[in-house]
Amino acid sequence: MAAGTLSGPGISHCVMETALKHKYIVGETVYFTASNVARPAASGTYEVIRLLPTEGDDCQYRIKSSTEAFERVAKESQLAVA
Repeated sequence: MAAGTLSGPGISHCVMETALKHKYIVGETVYFTASNVARPAASGTYEVIRLLPTEGDDCQYRIKSSTEAFERVAKESQLAVA
């Protein structure tokens, strides 16, 4: 048996490949908590505009507040259900 593979009923041969799933969907309202001091941002409710590729082990989103004229990129760890 090759290194890094498993065999047997119900065991995938591609153990290393895992796909992260986005927790929120486009159109959903989320609460954003700014955590980056270098880029101050207003915490509050935002709408998910687009799902973005993951960065490391954190899914990313493009979000928009009704009080701002621009969109932001936020990591899933910065969002919560509104």
